Amino acid sequence: MPLSIQKLASRLTFRQLQVFKAVYDLKSYSRAGDLLGLTQPAVSSQMRHLEQALGTPMFEYVGRQLYCTAAGEEMALCVSAVFRELAEVQDRLAALEGRVAGDLKLVAVSTAQYVVPYLLGVFLQLNPQVNVSVAVVNRAAALQRLNDNSDDLAIMGMVPSERPLSSLPFLDNELVPVVPAGHPLLQAGTVTAQDFLDGRLLVREPGSGSRLALEMHCQQHRLKLSPSMELGSNDAVKHGVLAGLGVAVIPRLSVVSELKLGALQVLPIAGFPLRRSWCVVYPQARHPTPAMRAFIDYIQQNIAQFERLFRRLAS
Repeated sequence: MPLSIQKLASRLTFRQLQVFKAVYDLKSYSRAGDLLGLTQPAVSSQMRHLEQALGTPMFEYVGRQLYCTAAGEEMALCVSAVFRELAEVQDRLAALEGRVAGDLKLVAVSTAQYVVPYLLGVFLQLNPQVNVSVAVVNRAAALQRLNDNSDDLAIMGMVPSERPLSSLPFLDNELVPVVPAGHPLLQAGTVTAQDFLDGRLLVREPGSGSRLALEMHCQQHRLKLSPSMELGSNDAVKHGVLAGLGVAVIPRLSVVSELKLGALQVLPIAGFPLRRSWCVVYPQARHPTPAMRAFIDYIQQNIAQFERLFRRLAS
């Protein structure tokens, strides 16, 4: 190790790096202190020692707003790499002892939020040392998070074939055309897809997988799609239908209770339900961590059980 690096290493501590990362992420000394259980003067002291060791400021105030300097941005890349390597070493050491441990960051598209809890129950019983976090976003955001390496795995449908992604299909996702109880289309006899789509259609925002699936279906069957309202979540779409604002094509799992109670009904329309697959997705270039591999293997080994479980829930 070069002498200059040895000298720098002797002046830096992991606590300083931890404090730096908290300040960088939160853009606040006080919030970083709250996160780490430190007073603001203690955070300032740690940052002062770090900046003295490196010979350059990491942050600066403009007015009352804290900004990261160019040197700080470079340091952030280095610190993130250090902590990532430490986490991977910890995971590998656990694997050598026959344990699966570490963090598992999942990102689920909005419609998958009804599925993920059932996937995690037994998995966490089998792997109690895995720490799982789940972010729920739309399809476009999930793909961006995978691209940015913000998460380990995505649970989504409509996996783009043009991207270098590995995917494991594990469950059918049915998108069904629903109307509220008492809707005139329920008394109309045979209802065509176009009749339904013209009935004040409520849709998700652009970037949603369920909206993309409907758009592709309409394009393939030369159906005219003229939404009357965009809503930002499946729950919002569901409640919009319940409130009489219109009709919608929505994942069956998101309306199971309403269908059982009769508050919503599925219309029998040719070409529906739309069927897509839920998939576990990750970049092909990503080397799976032990926690990732354990989760993928768990899903693959239990596909038949998941199918039976969700058929029972939906019936």
